[in-house]
Amino acid sequence: MKNENHKGYGRRAFALKSILGLGGMAVASTAKAASTDFEHVGNGLTLPNEKRKLGDLEVSAIGLGCMSMKSGSYNPPRDKKEMIPVIRGAVDLGVTFFDTAEVYGPFTDEELVGEALEPVRNDVVIASKFGFDFTNGDRAGRNSKPEHIKKAVEGMLKRLRTDRIDLLYLHRVDPKVPVEEVAGVVKELIKEGKALHFGLSEVSPTTIRKAHAEQKVAAVQSEYSLIERVLENQVIDTCGELGIGFVPWGAVNRGFLADKFNEYSRFSEDSRFSSVPYFTPEAIKAHMPLLSLVREWAVRKDATPSQIALAWVMAQKPYIVPIPGTTKLHHMKENMGALSVKFTSEELKEFRTAFEKIPLVGVREPETALIDR
Repeated sequence: MKNENHKGYGRRAFALKSILGLGGMAVASTAKAASTDFEHVGNGLTLPNEKRKLGDLEVSAIGLGCMSMKSGSYNPPRDKKEMIPVIRGAVDLGVTFFDTAEVYGPFTDEELVGEALEPVRNDVVIASKFGFDFTNGDRAGRNSKPEHIKKAVEGMLKRLRTDRIDLLYLHRVDPKVPVEEVAGVVKELIKEGKALHFGLSEVSPTTIRKAHAEQKVAAVQSEYSLIERVLENQVIDTCGELGIGFVPWGAVNRGFLADKFNEYSRFSEDSRFSSVPYFTPEAIKAHMPLLSLVREWAVRKDATPSQIALAWVMAQKPYIVPIPGTTKLHHMKENMGALSVKFTSEELKEFRTAFEKIPLVGVREPETALIDR
C-alpha cells in the first residue's frame, strides 16, 4: 500500500501527545454514563471503567476484536508472542469483552485468544461464532445443521481452553436451516452450560425476531460507523425494542476514521482492502470531507479521530458496544480514551447535520439492512 502526503491529527500525533495513549482523557464529560467509574493503572493515571449490557450480559463498554491477529485478514499474520501481550494488556486496561470466530484463520485466532485469556478466564467474556463448513482448512460454504453446530462448539471449547462460550454467535445465516432451528440448538447448548448467551451476526430485523422468539438473543453484530450507517434502517432499533445489545465492528471504518488513509492511498490486488467498495480511490476521495469533519471534532473535543468515531457510535444507544480490532496495545489504549469523549444531544444533532450532507460512495443501500447477509 502506498500512502503519501498524510495530513491531519492522526495516530502519530496522538502518540506524541500522551505516553499512556489516552488522548481524550482530559475532556470534560458532558453526559457521563451512569455505569462509569474509574480504575487506576500502574502509573497513577486513571481509565474510565464503563460497563454496558448486551441483553443480560455485562461487558466493558469497548471490546477487542481479535480477527486480524493471527488470521491474516487485513494484515500479515502476527506472531502469538506479539499478540498475547496485546490481549493481556487490554485486560489490564479494563477490557472484558473479546471477540473471535472459528473462521478467523480458520481456528488460529480462537487458539490465540484461548491461550492469552486462560489465566484470567473467569474475569472476561469470550464471544465466538459458528456457521461455516471447512475443507482442508479452507472455508467451504455455510453450515448450521444441528449436529454441525454441536461439533463446531466442541472444537471452539478446546481451542479457547474453556468449558463455556459466554456469547455464541451464528456467524452467517444458513439459508438451508431455519434460524428458529439454530436458536433451538443453541438453547440446548445453554442448558448444557457449553454456551451462556446467544448472538446473531449480519441479520435482518425479521430474522432477529424469529430467533429471539425461540431463544433470547443477547447481541447482534454487524458493521456500523460514521460512514457505514445502513443498520440505522430498523436493525439497531429492533435490538433496542427487544432488549438486545448491538455490537458494531468497523466502527473506525477499518482504519479510515483513525486517519490511517487519505486520497493518495492505494492497495495492492492481494490486499483485502482492495475488494472493499468504500476503499476505491473514488470512494476515499469522496469521503475525505467526512474525515476532515471528524478531525475538526477531534480538535474540538481534545481527542483523536478514532476516539471521535468510537465515541459517536457509543453515543447512539446505551446498548451499543464496539469491538475495534488492533494488533498494537497503544492503539487499544487510544481506543479506551474514547470513553471520556462525550457528546451533548445538541452536539450530536450538529454533527449529524454536517456529515449527512456529505455524499457517500461504496456503502450499502438502506434496503440491504432488511435482508440477511
